[in-house]
Amino acid sequence: MIRALYDWTIRLAGHPRALWALAFISFVESSVFPIPPDALLIPMIIATPRKAWLYAGVATIFSVLGGLMGYVIGAAAFEQLGKPILDALGKSDSVQEFAVRFHDVGFWTVLMAGVTPFPFKVITIMSGATAMPLSVFLPTAIIARALRFFVVAALLRVFGARIRIFIERYLGWLFLAAILILVGGFFMAGYL
Repeated sequence: MIRALYDWTIRLAGHPRALWALAFISFVESSVFPIPPDALLIPMIIATPRKAWLYAGVATIFSVLGGLMGYVIGAAAFEQLGKPILDALGKSDSVQEFAVRFHDVGFWTVLMAGVTPFPFKVITIMSGATAMPLSVFLPTAIIARALRFFVVAALLRVFGARIRIFIERYLGWLFLAAILILVGGFFMAGYL
């Protein structure tokens, strides 16, 4: 099923209404859909590099709006919608542990999930379920998603199609490594 959804998403890249499809995929991926917007964003930028910033902007805006929907699902309908979504992703077992740690490091959690391969929808739903302040969640989601999509756009704009495989396989892990180094630096500075 996931492969069929991925193939469907890739086919959308060549559709005349691809920009609307990107907005839709970006929105639903942040709350319920399993395929990341990159599957549509990358082929669209490769096909029309001059629109890379527009595409990254649309992906960012609608991903954050979808993140707010995930937040609402977690805050207002966790048992009815949020828990079944997390069950389907195999993430419901860690809800209790996550809730305990979440408030202490919520900013970093949202940032890491927003730029890495970790499903962003898990964090958006958990942010609402654990009542993370919107004043923390929203700016962090904007930073994370903008960073992710604009870095992809910049790499594709500069290097073209030849960087596609690198982005799809390794970029999320490089973001994770960079954030861990940053957090480690803050941690070390606090103890020096």
